[in-house]
Parts: sequence; structure tokens; C-alpha cells
Amino acid sequence: MADLHDLTALDQGAAIARGEVTSAELVEHYLARAAAFGDRVGAFVTVTADQARADAAARDAAPPAHRGPLHGVPTAIKDLTMTAGVRTTFGSAAFADLVPPIDADVVTYLRAAGTVSLGKTTTSELGTSCHAETLVAPPARNPWGLGFTAGGSSGGAAAAVAAGLVAVAQGSDGGGSVRIPAAICGLVGYKPSRGVVSGGPLGFAGFGLPTHGALARTVTDAAAFLDAMAVPTIGEPYLAPPIPGGGYLGAALTADPGPLRIGRFTTPMLVDTPVDPACVAAVDTAATALAGAGHTVEEVAAPLTPEMWPLFETLWYVLSLAPIPPAKEPLLLPLTRYLRARAETVGAGQLMAVLGELQTRVRQGLARLAGYDLLLCPTLAVPQAEVGWFTSADEPAEDFDRQRRFSPYCAIFNVTGQPSVSVPVGATGDGMPVGVLLSGRYGDDARLLAAAAQLERLAVRGDRHPAIWTDTPSATVNGV
Repeated sequence: MADLHDLTALDQGAAIARGEVTSAELVEHYLARAAAFGDRVGAFVTVTADQARADAAARDAAPPAHRGPLHGVPTAIKDLTMTAGVRTTFGSAAFADLVPPIDADVVTYLRAAGTVSLGKTTTSELGTSCHAETLVAPPARNPWGLGFTAGGSSGGAAAAVAAGLVAVAQGSDGGGSVRIPAAICGLVGYKPSRGVVSGGPLGFAGFGLPTHGALARTVTDAAAFLDAMAVPTIGEPYLAPPIPGGGYLGAALTADPGPLRIGRFTTPMLVDTPVDPACVAAVDTAATALAGAGHTVEEVAAPLTPEMWPLFETLWYVLSLAPIPPAKEPLLLPLTRYLRARAETVGAGQLMAVLGELQTRVRQGLARLAGYDLLLCPTLAVPQAEVGWFTSADEPAEDFDRQRRFSPYCAIFNVTGQPSVSVPVGATGDGMPVGVLLSGRYGDDARLLAAAAQLERLAVRGDRHPAIWTDTPSATVNGV
């Protein structure tokens, strides 16, 4: 008999609607798994068990007319996302005891959609790195191989979904922070177009790079989660593209984007670095599947080149300048201190020049590929990295350089604002997941989701899970 965590998020919502299971039962099931396996995979910084139980009871008491497709479904919120009354550390010892008085808009909207948060998932310090190894929680580990990182900065969210601790989780992505962990952990990681999801109520929108996104086992779960988050919000600095008729879930359910012209490339965009054969093979698999579905797949030059790196690098430095009391600065990790020190050398004039040059390069790159509906490339240059590999560098600058060589594709689509999704298509020789990246035209999230769902149907090898998936919580696990 299938366990409750074998159900997708949409299956769970449907089972609740039919009266076959309650939100309370799902919450208890997942809390038991989180207690048993959460520290093993480094999924959670804070588990809010009592609040989750109270919220589940309220969801079960809600009238049917007020229930959406994810009503009562357990989820989790990234520890970089403010949650009222819940310890939110931003992955840093400098904020180890912070309890925000307000919710991020996305938390409010997910609650309104009826989801139930089990707590806060592990993130990198201030969201600045593609690994989640901090001083406030165990490192986020890949459930497929615990010696490997789950990635970052939404590493805990990916670890939780891949280990069966929640069916879908909220993440955020300023340079690949949803798609990188998804590729590592064999999940779907969706970054929507700029403006689709509110970044409020605080902040300056980070030059348009960061956005909230979803980590899920299926494209349809990610799309349903996006529907819950994509609420038009007054005061946002970027105009939201129109929500498609039938919502994003409706687009994904069709799994039919119509005939597409797809540009395929494997050349890294942020650095000249070798690409692992498994990552190239995954692109080949995806290209063959999409061509077989009737799409035109053509080899193209990468839209942007490593010459972009100094520009993006400067923005990333400046994004690390979150307000921190001077007395707390020594609590920051070496990498964060390095990024902030570099940011302090960037003057206002230089920053404006960088933004202008970056926009010029983006326009030129996109103009060259204007005839293509989608772009297909690897998500990462290397499928996996061991826990500690980035931080074992002799200097923080080397840690940072290792990260850009590991992930030289994702960040460009944060610069352009295009929707982008990692789909788990391939595997290494020893069975570790490998993802490919599909990116669409700005605002055309519906077509991208339909294409991703089609690729998932054609090329993803069933609903694969790591061994921890079938482990049962017991009195011998983690002393529980």
C-alpha cells in the first residue's frame, strides 16, 4: 500500500477533498518523517509542529467552497523568507534569534491557498551561495547521496521534498537558487518570470534578480504552487505578466505547448569551464524527446558569454549588503564577509554603469535568439558536489569561483527575467540525478510549463526516489 508521502501535492489535495485523508493526518505523517530524517538531510532549521497542527485543524474545518487544489497540503517555507512569529535566521548566526513581526507576501498567499507550513527550511547565509552549509543548521544534503550537497540557496527545501518530508516547498531564486538544488536532488525547480510573484512587503527587489519559486516532484505540483503564490500585489516594482486563462496549473495539465522552435546549447555562459558528459547527455536526451514530439530543435550559440561575469559579479556583491548590526558582523561566514567587503568598494556611479551595461548585453543576446520559443541547456556544468567541497577552498574567493564553475547557466535567466525550469531528465553512471534547463520568453510561463510537463512525460524515468524515501520512522532513528 502506498504511503501518504507517495502522493503528489495535488493528489493529497484531491484526497482531502474526497474525505479520504485529513490535513491533520498528513501533517502528523510528515512531522514524524521530519523528526526522523530532517537532520539527516539538513532539511529544516525550525519545525513549527504545534502551529502546523493548529493550522491543519483549521483547514479541516473550512467549508468546501473555500478550498483550492492545495487546501490542507503540508509545505515548508525557506528560512530566507520572513514568517511572522516564527524564527527566521536568513541562514546566519547574526540573525539566529530573529522572529519577524510580519509575513512576506508569499507566505500570506500560500496560507490563503490553504497550505500548511511545517517550518523553515535550510538556506545559505543571506542566500548568497549555491550550497547551504551554515552555522545555524546541519548542512543541506542530497537524499540521493548524503555525502553530496543538496545545493543552495534553497537546499533545505530540495532536501525536504526529495526525502519525502513535504510534497512541495517554497524557495527563492536570485541566481539559480531554486533550479540548482532541484537539479541536484532530482526535482522540478521552477523560477517564474520577473514580477509574477510578489517580493514584498520589504526590500528593493534586488535589481530584479530574485523571485520566489517552487520545488516539487512534478511540473503540475510546481504549477499549482505557482498559482497559489502569483497574486497581483499593489506596489510591486515590476509589472506582472497576465495570468493565463485556467491558471498556470491549467497550462501544465495540457502538457501540449504547440509546435515550438527550441534553441539548444551546452556552452557555459558565466565562465569558460568543462561540462560534465552526464550534463551534456541529459540535454541530448531532452532534445531527442522534444524533437520526437514534433518540435524543431536547433543548435544555437549561447545567448550570453563569460564576458558578462564581471557585471553579474558586481551585482552579487552588492546584493550581499543586507543591513546587519556592526556587532554582528564577526558572526558572518568568511564567504559572506568577503562578498560584503567587495561590495563596499562599489560606488554608486559604478553600480549604475554596471546595470546599464548589463541591460545592453541582455538586449543584444536576446535579440539574437528572438525567433526561438524556448532555450534548452544544462542546469549545471557538474551534476553533484560533495558537502564541504566549496567551503574547503583556501580562500573565500576560491569558494565563489568554484560556485560559478559549478553553475554557469542559471543566473543569466535571473538577469533577463525569463521564466526558467530545471527538469530531472538524466542520471550519472551511479544513479545520481541530472537536470536540464528549459527557459522561455519573458511572461510566457504558460508555454514553458506546458513544455516542461511534456518533457517530463516523455523523458523522465518514472517517479524515482532515493532509498530514504521508503525508510520508516522508528524509535531507533535520531533518538525519536
